[in-house]
Amino acid sequence: MEATAQEVDTVVRAAHATRASLADRGVRAAFLRAAAARLEAARELLVEVADAETALGPVRLNGELARTCYQLRAFAGLVDEGAFLDVVIDHPDDTATPPVPDLRRYKVPLGVVAVYAASNFPFAFSVAGGDTASALAAGNPVVVKAHPDHPGLSELVAKVLRTAAAEQGVPEGVLGLVHGFEAGVELIGHPLVAAAGFTGSVRGGRALFDAAAARPVPIPFHGELGSLNPVVVTEAAAAERAEAIGAGLAGSMTLGVGQFCVKPGLVLVPSGAAGDGLLKSLTDAVSATEAGVLLDHRMRDNFVAGVAERAALPDVESPVTPGAGGEHTVSAGFLTVPAARLTTGGDHDLLLEECFGPVTVIARYEDDDEVRAVLSRLPGNLTATVQLSEAEAAGAGRGGEILAELTPLAGRVLVNGWPTGVAVAPAQHHGGPYPATTSTSTSVGGTAIERWLRPVVYQNTPAALLPVELRDENELGLPRRYDGRLER
Repeated sequence: MEATAQEVDTVVRAAHATRASLADRGVRAAFLRAAAARLEAARELLVEVADAETALGPVRLNGELARTCYQLRAFAGLVDEGAFLDVVIDHPDDTATPPVPDLRRYKVPLGVVAVYAASNFPFAFSVAGGDTASALAAGNPVVVKAHPDHPGLSELVAKVLRTAAAEQGVPEGVLGLVHGFEAGVELIGHPLVAAAGFTGSVRGGRALFDAAAARPVPIPFHGELGSLNPVVVTEAAAAERAEAIGAGLAGSMTLGVGQFCVKPGLVLVPSGAAGDGLLKSLTDAVSATEAGVLLDHRMRDNFVAGVAERAALPDVESPVTPGAGGEHTVSAGFLTVPAARLTTGGDHDLLLEECFGPVTVIARYEDDDEVRAVLSRLPGNLTATVQLSEAEAAGAGRGGEILAELTPLAGRVLVNGWPTGVAVAPAQHHGGPYPATTSTSTSVGGTAIERWLRPVVYQNTPAALLPVELRDENELGLPRRYDGRLER
């Protein structure tokens, strides 16, 4: 099934040839809604194939497919509204210094977008996922590099989307699909590919990011690579609700067998009785968690080896030992370490790297200075969380300071919650400082569409030659900024 360089070229050129068919926003919106409807109609078969390839289970997969269809319809709504075009019109002003000519700006699609599918979300971050939906919504054809963990499902979903495209008069080549490692390398280097989106490992994402930058014509590369997702539990919070925090942490770190990019991987817990109570609750909850299957044996091997390497470090203990749960499964667990071990560098820096699977690291801190020291050494993350007491949440204590310390580390900061579960909503941001992502954009939520657009301004252009979106009459009824006034 692996595509040759010639096959990649053929698929990309076919996608490139469909750009004009996406120019009409009404067609794009109808295509996205038709794709959602057809995916729902094929739900039973799609979930069956997805479960056979990923072992994620029908309940999880049905929910993920529902999220995917909702996402497609949400982007269709954005296309209808048109605010993403960011229309700005400034009429001439000879009194300004310097004088302002007639300027009219909006955003246009980039061209063919390459999407690299993720392993752990076979619907929501794969062929019909957020990168594809947002790129199509922006008016760009898409070529997906399928993930090897669900090739059959990828083909089925691509067929559904192509059928939906044909129903709206869009050529089926608007959604291309290729398989294979070398195909992925060819895709990022193809001269007709204008941008790329990726969800996966730091190593793989960084290699593609570097390749995108090294092209004769570099292109934007929006990669989600890896995240530790730190959590700070204050002493007051641990004293107030240790049992609830421990149980909540266990549920979050083991959800989906720990295969979520926003799994809490490092938790700063106070030393002393309050922290001990939290660890007891965590121990009870994690011990009751059944072993699970990871997405493939490579991931399982990396998890088992990674846990063993971390557990062998000095002063690291395993109250509930994570690792191999059977021939094909892994068991959940957690490691503990004095927070002081993470403040100075050295071998213990391994504990500050993501370990994909059902494990987290509990760093026991003695005082606020140790919390600050550990946080100061963390790389960028998708999320950062603080668990506060009721009084701290109301403004007492150091809650505001901790939020200020976490904000530079992550794209989403949570208070008294858990990071697993990324709502698809206009205000959502799923991204963060490197290595969480390679750009400042989001891959979830309405503003994900901005990744696949670029602004163009027309100066002193006769009205008859202007794109319809930029004419004074606004016959399309677009939201816009007109001579400094926001019009809706």
